[in-house]
Amino acid sequence: MDDSLLTEQPARQTGSPAVIFDLDGTLLDTLEDLADSCNEALVHCGFPPRTIDEVRQFVGNGLGVLMERAVPQGRQNPRYDEAVQEMRSCYARNWHNKTKPYRGIPELLEALGKQGIRTGIVSNKPDTQVKELAGLYFSGTISRQAAAGEREQEGVRRKPFPDSVLAVMDVLGADKARTIYVGDSDVDIATAHNAALPCISVCWGFRSRTFLQQHGARQLADTPEELLAAVTAALAAPGVPHPSI
Repeated sequence: MDDSLLTEQPARQTGSPAVIFDLDGTLLDTLEDLADSCNEALVHCGFPPRTIDEVRQFVGNGLGVLMERAVPQGRQNPRYDEAVQEMRSCYARNWHNKTKPYRGIPELLEALGKQGIRTGIVSNKPDTQVKELAGLYFSGTISRQAAAGEREQEGVRRKPFPDSVLAVMDVLGADKARTIYVGDSDVDIATAHNAALPCISVCWGFRSRTFLQQHGARQLADTPEELLAAVTAALAAPGVPHPSI
């Protein structure tokens, strides 16, 4: 793991240390449910299905962008809007058929909690499903109030805008000087930058180590154990400054 991000800055302790996590590809392996729902929607609309590796590359920017990439001709296709609505309906049925936490994630969250590090979730998937997934898989470590999804209809812009990250930090009472963002994609790297937070990129999700490095990742973790060690070193001890951006 690259430790170059762990450089000292003066700490400003006005709240709690915190870690804000992306959801899909970071905490939960949701790929099969997303792919199944995508293909149900595509077939319903008369389009060819996509492979799971194709869907892996389509995710990260919300269901609308996923379907824009999956539907032939994207938004220019006259059935694009229908495909998006069908995808939302399919995923509302399929969202926890095959989804599961990545190995070591429950233990990671429990360990952070024992150290007094608060945790939250920010995702580009629908807010209702983000809260349902948080309640189903992480009820003992992450509150539903600290799990935020897509709410653009309420004026909360999706990632990579920082709106949801800042809102979750407020819920957690997080000290921005001791908050780290963790994700698995280029969208997450951009989100952390826009929120003026350091980012640790994880390599077990939907994007490869090479891809992440090509898109500006400065610190990477190959396992939840490596991530825990990096976060603990940066945030756990009072007065220890967090990584630089």
